[in-house]
Amino acid sequence: MKLPLRDRRVSGWLFMLPLVVVNAGVVLVPCLFSIWYSFTDWTGISSRARFVGLKNYANLLDDPEFAGGLVHNVLWTAFFLVVPMAMGLFGAYVLTRIRRFRLLFRTLYFIPYIVASVVNASIWRSILDPDTGIGDLLHINPLGNPDLALWSVEFVNNWAWWGFLVVVFLAAMQGVNPTLYEAAAVDGAGALRQFFSVTLPGIRPTFAFLGLMTVIWSFLAFDYVYILTQGGPAGSTDLLSTVLYRDAFSNLQSGYACAMGVVMALISSVVVTAYLIVRTARKWEI
Repeated sequence: MKLPLRDRRVSGWLFMLPLVVVNAGVVLVPCLFSIWYSFTDWTGISSRARFVGLKNYANLLDDPEFAGGLVHNVLWTAFFLVVPMAMGLFGAYVLTRIRRFRLLFRTLYFIPYIVASVVNASIWRSILDPDTGIGDLLHINPLGNPDLALWSVEFVNNWAWWGFLVVVFLAAMQGVNPTLYEAAAVDGAGALRQFFSVTLPGIRPTFAFLGLMTVIWSFLAFDYVYILTQGGPAGSTDLLSTVLYRDAFSNLQSGYACAMGVVMALISSVVVTAYLIVRTARKWEI
């Protein structure tokens, strides 16, 4: 027996109700509390939270640690928008050209991504050790040199990240209509021309979506930085997330840290809004 449209809508919302309640409890409510505490001097351990208005946001403008973390986040984002994306595209394209051992290579590329970041970072910290690892052989300290530390952490994070991009790009490339490649070959297009004229346009929505998520995840990056350097040396690897963590849990300035978190959320919201506008205008489908 087919239910009336109204009853189907009600039953649909009833099925969704548990998920809505859970999301409200673990996402919406903490977000609202964070916004409120961003206007207070809450320490994080005291029940007292005195309202201070926009003082926390004004202090962000003069905070050198916040400014340094923001600059490093921009550099981090730029790196991950270029290097791993290019490596992921190249790796996926190469895999589309081979017929044997494709599953094996795809698995090998993906393994670092599924290994816990604590394990990955600990292994690479030993490899880069200036006394017993590569640093000793090259007479450098990759994680202790302010000029090399940020790039070293990005390298380690990229080692675990780019395999994920390979798998996603490969799935997108396999969905491109093969007749387009045949038509391009008939017109005399070589492999490189086919990549730029057929493959890239065919996976453009996936490429744009991964670019969006890369920007968002870059502003949420924390684990590799904290495990490898904790933001040092001399703040050379500090990101907004590590500055926020230190202010909230070491300096007991949770209200100020909440203001920093709200600013980070606003930055991500601007990026997401821009992506949705472009996606709607170009009618992209994923």
